[in-house]
Amino acid sequence: MRTQRLVMEPIRREDSNDLFEAVVSQDSVMRWLATGRADSRSAAEAMCDDHVAHWSRHGYGDFAVRDAADHAFLGRVGLRNRAGYGVDLGFAVHPRAQGRGIAAEAGRACLDLAFRRLKLPAVLAFVLPGNMASIAVLRRLGAEESGTVQSSGLHCVRYRFDPAVYAEAETPAVLDGVSGDSDDSDLRLHYAPGPGDREDTAALCDGRPDPFGINGFGLAWSDKEHTLTAFRDSRLVASAGLLLREMAFDGAPRRVAGLGGVLVHPAHRNRGIARTMISVAIEHARDAGAETVMLLCRPELVPLCTRLGWRRMAVPVTFRQPAGPRPCPLSTMTYDLADLPRPTVGVDLQGLPF
Repeated sequence: MRTQRLVMEPIRREDSNDLFEAVVSQDSVMRWLATGRADSRSAAEAMCDDHVAHWSRHGYGDFAVRDAADHAFLGRVGLRNRAGYGVDLGFAVHPRAQGRGIAAEAGRACLDLAFRRLKLPAVLAFVLPGNMASIAVLRRLGAEESGTVQSSGLHCVRYRFDPAVYAEAETPAVLDGVSGDSDDSDLRLHYAPGPGDREDTAALCDGRPDPFGINGFGLAWSDKEHTLTAFRDSRLVASAGLLLREMAFDGAPRRVAGLGGVLVHPAHRNRGIARTMISVAIEHARDAGAETVMLLCRPELVPLCTRLGWRRMAVPVTFRQPAGPRPCPLSTMTYDLADLPRPTVGVDLQGLPF
């Protein structure tokens, strides 16, 4: 991803020495980060490994920021998905590069990625109260203060970027890519109310009569309430749907977002599109007030979902059908957005499967 003065590429393991010299070894930078003092090259390597894993899981993450003229490493800026809060914008810039607008320029590029390309519902930022320089950058980028939270055991001020406000902000000059580990440089997501277009679904099926492997169950399915679609070079390449419903976990009501219909055109598979769509769909579920996200899938997909942070339900799951209640024949995966207990007896979807 390129701006007027900067080159931004997903952080890799080989960036660890640069990250150590520019960030990890700098007391004036590390004192404002949740990780605190970590003056070792092994700590920088562990950070890079964590950044690489985040890109692999979500399809977005932290960038190594370099000067476009001489390729000097200036710091890291990016989007981090925090399971308990959502997606936040963070930055750490080498002391010699501070005061030059680097964090603001790179941060604006990340917000463009978040809102114009990924269609995330919100982006947060967490700042220690005395970090006035970072607070000034966040305010310059359009963030509004949104209370306080405990983040990594520290008392932080929370800021929130609203996509409607950002839509009116200045657009970065040049943006070349969404992620560095695929060739989907023009991948853009769209989020809209409604169940989606049946013709779009048919196009993504590409003639396959049963792309989800569920026709043999003979089930009636619920329409989705919201649809997430992905386009590359203006061509539809993937879709997914969400619905929100109150379900019964051990008899107690819980606000659940059902995720289903995750479908990628065969010509665009193995590029990480599905993982990015699932990550973004979770954030829309969070923004809508869901406490848990649920996905019904075939057993062979359980390992993939587990790598993406989902957990398999270990209790019986039932749902409605025209002939009456029926046990779920699929594996039930959940992604928890609230600190609620896991069910120990059973779950009732209280409606059709999704």
